[in-house]
Amino acid sequence: MDPVAGLSPLVLAYVGDAVYELLVRTHLVRRGPARLEQLHREAVRFVRAAGQARLVPVLEAHLTATEKDILRRGRNARPGHLPRSAVPEEYHSSTALESLFGYLYLKGEWQRLDELARLIFELAEV
Repeated sequence: MDPVAGLSPLVLAYVGDAVYELLVRTHLVRRGPARLEQLHREAVRFVRAAGQARLVPVLEAHLTATEKDILRRGRNARPGHLPRSAVPEEYHSSTALESLFGYLYLKGEWQRLDELARLIFELAEV
């Protein structure tokens, strides 16, 4: 069995949260000069639970069976608490997305992470 796939979805989400935020910040900085407060506002739009949750249904069509399974496990994970700022369904979907990014990062799937990040940023521009 794959040791990374055997990790708790919440552990994968813990790592994936940092990976996703770094990808978002890198994308925003690469677009060109901007004031820090503008970068922060745009980053929040991507990383808040509602923003991540909107991406999950669109991304699912582009995922492998294994990636869909990681996403499902992340969605079904039950953290000890839910933030007041998120609707439970959004929070579970955002946890699913973070689990997927954590899984891909820990597997060393850099090209796949890049592909999914590019897709997310393309969708955000629409």
